[in-house]
Amino acid sequence: MKIVLFGATGDVGTATLHEALKRGHSVTAIARNIHKLANVPDSVARESVDVLAKPDRVAELMASHDVAVCALRPISGSESLLVEMSRVLLDAARQTKAPIYLTGGAASLKLADNSEHTVLSAPDFLPDAVRPIAEACAKQDALFDQYDDVQWTCLRPPAMLIEGPLTGQYVRGTDTLIPDHDGVARISYADFGYAMVDLIDAGNGGQQRLTVGYQNKAEAA
Repeated sequence: MKIVLFGATGDVGTATLHEALKRGHSVTAIARNIHKLANVPDSVARESVDVLAKPDRVAELMASHDVAVCALRPISGSESLLVEMSRVLLDAARQTKAPIYLTGGAASLKLADNSEHTVLSAPDFLPDAVRPIAEACAKQDALFDQYDDVQWTCLRPPAMLIEGPLTGQYVRGTDTLIPDHDGVARISYADFGYAMVDLIDAGNGGQQRLTVGYQNKAEAA
């Protein structure tokens, strides 16, 4: 399958890129700084594209690939650009009829305590430092409702995306955090990328908001 990956040099983008290549997919990696792709195989096409400045190029790239993946994250201080970046990609998906898989955020996920609070609304749940990107992710989540004619899938990470090994073991959910044995919702970047490529391989339709996380048994004392 031919995949165009926007945001290929971030933690999620890198994990998704490596997993897609392992499974034999052809990937075009899009990043602001393609020099960060120096260590990926020569078979990976790469291009520097500012999606906000070149929406026509975004559409051209989508038209020439089977699937688009968005792992874009704005730099600190520009979190609000996430919504506009997502809009450009969703508009291009609408124009080209390409399926698109987007990395969302945990902001709109409910806590697993039956309180009906979300990650964003729960008192004292979020550190102030991550509130700007959480608020942007909530707005991105609401944006999808304007695209009922687009085959989009949004994969939202749990509360904690962490460094860690690839296990290939995770649980998939919809609108609620998936807590691990200690009550913390987490997954490694590697397994999040693995889960994203699982969705692409399954090709099971669009207009889905999903999440993933570990649900390991507690270690014996």
